[in-house]
Amino acid sequence: MSMLTPPGMGGKYRITGAKYPRMRRPSGRRRLVLAVVASALAVGLIGWGTLQLIDVFTGGDKASAASSRGDCAPRPGPSAEPAPKALPKPGQIKVNVFNATPRSGLAKDVAAELKKRGFAIGKVDNAPKEFDKKVKGTGILLGAKTAAETALPVLGTQLAGTENRTDARKGGEVDLILGTKFKDLAKKEDADKALAVLAEPKPAPSTSDGKKDC
Repeated sequence: MSMLTPPGMGGKYRITGAKYPRMRRPSGRRRLVLAVVASALAVGLIGWGTLQLIDVFTGGDKASAASSRGDCAPRPGPSAEPAPKALPKPGQIKVNVFNATPRSGLAKDVAAELKKRGFAIGKVDNAPKEFDKKVKGTGILLGAKTAAETALPVLGTQLAGTENRTDARKGGEVDLILGTKFKDLAKKEDADKALAVLAEPKPAPSTSDGKKDC
């Protein structure tokens, strides 16, 4: 019997020779290693799939290619507004002066002063019945719709506090209807300054700020 054979064990359990028997590693450790590797692969596949979905929905590949080529779309700037109409000169505006107050000769005096300031004068009379003694403010400036941003603002520089209105008339004449609170026209130097500010050209808005969105 070999010295390696434990007492009482013989037959097929007897150990012979000078080498120890080969012992197998427990199978549980192998399963653990395989489980860890499989989990790591699963996490990697999930992460890769998520990135692919993000690229599909955001166009990441196209954006990256466009950015590298410099093919970026210009960023839109403020929307362009239509250019204002050219303002007429006082001599191009024909003004009808009407007196809606109890003050006698008021329309005639105002018309004479407006003529000195370069305005063309039309009718000078008492206000029509619909306005006579019914204008409580400084006055009413009345003209065609086309005069709302041209002739009426120019005439409005000559007196403050007026109300601008439009009607269905076709001609270019405008009416100045003097109201109860009217005292006098603005001083000529003040009116000239207001007219200069009104006629000052305004910068055209840009349609693009020159920058690009990628």
